[in-house]
Amino acid sequence: MITDFIDNKFEYVSDEAQHIKKTGACFFWDVGPFVVFEEKRLPMEEKMSCVDLNCDLGESFGAYTMGMDEAVIPHVTSVNVACGWHAGDPLIMEKTVALAKKHGVAVGAHPGFPDLMSFGRRPMTVTPEEAGAYVKYQLGALMAFVRGQGMELQHVKPHGALYNMAAKDEALATGICEAIASVDKNLIFMGLAGSVMLEAAKKCGLEVASEVFADRAYNDDGSLVNRKHPGAVIHDPQLAMERAVKMAKEGKVISINGKEINIKADSICVHGDNEKAVELVQNIRKALEGAGIEVRSLK
Repeated sequence: MITDFIDNKFEYVSDEAQHIKKTGACFFWDVGPFVVFEEKRLPMEEKMSCVDLNCDLGESFGAYTMGMDEAVIPHVTSVNVACGWHAGDPLIMEKTVALAKKHGVAVGAHPGFPDLMSFGRRPMTVTPEEAGAYVKYQLGALMAFVRGQGMELQHVKPHGALYNMAAKDEALATGICEAIASVDKNLIFMGLAGSVMLEAAKKCGLEVASEVFADRAYNDDGSLVNRKHPGAVIHDPQLAMERAVKMAKEGKVISINGKEINIKADSICVHGDNEKAVELVQNIRKALEGAGIEVRSLK
């Protein structure tokens, strides 16, 4: 009986006498009593699979401290820095960018609604043009700190309610993406995997990064479960680690209702205000690399 199996780079086949042959690049078929081999290159990835590991940081302001930025940042490859509206202030922005430079971590802007009281998580009624102006304003502020450190901004990722609204509202997403493109078309737009915001960004000529969340639960339609719902935020490091590897390696995640859904993971997010953030990023990175996945920034 003819059998075949494949490992990382080579296809193995056995003949009728059960002699295992490591063929490297071939296929075979059975013609009566004989096994015929023919050279043929097997499709293989040119590089190992890779993923970005990002975290929302720089969310303290004034006398108020949020997150564990200094402990988290050595373990991630990109950071999304609050731009002073939902969180952060000029001193925090400067400190966070300097911290990213010290650890060789890429910097992205994390613009949100002007809403310190609810951390930018309350929906606001805005037009696409207004949303674009809000984003452009915050983008310009952070870019000054980034360039002042001799760095370049890598990406833009909306925050909180602005992110969730743009994920479902193509007009709003377009207003945001047009504003970003008008500032710098080389910026990557980071948004919710499978959402309309990524399509809007592509139409505006921006490169996109499909973002998934290791510490958030998903609805059956691929949207994030509302934070007010029990189980919306995942604090168990083991569960978050398993989900991260499954998303990066298989492109799948289990929804809060137990449904397996397809999801594309260019970047995996862990929230900096999660009480287990340090343990989460440490375990997730170790698990990803242990699964043969390279963890690196988007550029």
